Amino acid sequence: MPPLLKLFSRLLIAGASLSLIAPAQAEWPSETVRLIVPYAPGGTTDVLSRKVADLLQQEIGTVVVENRPGAGSTMATAQLARGGRGADHTILMASPGHTIGPVLYKNLRYEPVKDFRFIRNIIEIPNVMTVPANSPYDSLGAFVEAAKTKELTFSSAGVGSSIHMSGELFKTMTGAKMTHVPFRGSGEALPALLSGDVDVSFENMPTVLAHIKSGKLRALAVTSKEPSPFLPGVGTVSQLGADQGLGEFVTTAWFGLIADDSMPDEAVTRLQTALEKVMADPGFLEFVAQVGGEPAAQAGDAFRDYVAEDVERWSAVAGQAQIEE
Repeated sequence: MPPLLKLFSRLLIAGASLSLIAPAQAEWPSETVRLIVPYAPGGTTDVLSRKVADLLQQEIGTVVVENRPGAGSTMATAQLARGGRGADHTILMASPGHTIGPVLYKNLRYEPVKDFRFIRNIIEIPNVMTVPANSPYDSLGAFVEAAKTKELTFSSAGVGSSIHMSGELFKTMTGAKMTHVPFRGSGEALPALLSGDVDVSFENMPTVLAHIKSGKLRALAVTSKEPSPFLPGVGTVSQLGADQGLGEFVTTAWFGLIADDSMPDEAVTRLQTALEKVMADPGFLEFVAQVGGEPAAQAGDAFRDYVAEDVERWSAVAGQAQIEE
């Protein structure tokens, strides 16, 4: 075989070999996956993210958690939306701040729905309408009647939190006269509730569950659609408050993974498959029970639609309550 022809044959063989191994080399993820937590360490979002990361890396390889708090989660979310290097290997644990933030902060440079890929909702945790143990109100109905004539107060973990917005939704649906008392996180808000400095809070289940069971706080209702198995005997706001205009009152704190809209379909599918295994893991199910939550059901387009509906709801509430940062 002439030398030139022999060289050409070798190049063809080499090219064919490379084409065979290229798919394996390009399989996602090809580098470390970063899971962004848009809040400070220690909160529910952070603890959940680290649990998911530990289990997820058993399925896809190394997952590193990074905390990027600021502006009610919108700072980290804006960084994600800008894409850039590493965007196809970056995911973010979104929560109600993702749908409430754009309602409050009018100059955000991203759209909460169209600028992202919605991978999977992971867990939903109800809020609990909770009063101090020495409160004169022993039922939701009694509280509503009092709130229509008295200046009562409700606490929250900060303006725009799901706790705050649940209280505002309660006000708009009942005409209650309640003043919002914001704190810097549930860690500061809880003592005010325990001491009776505020009349009520719509706190996340993990924050108040132990105090309700110990008798230091009294649960009037849960905000989920169905009663919580973790608070037997406690009804829902929509059931107990149907005669007070609360028949459609349903709010939960949801937590799910999103990515920049540039993330390829292959990556989204791989993550969704891996998350199905994570959410079936006994360690994950034990964690869900510890925080009084339920595994979520929405993935892909269903998760996107769920978020879009949440944006519309909080936009309406914020408009009625005239809330804006």
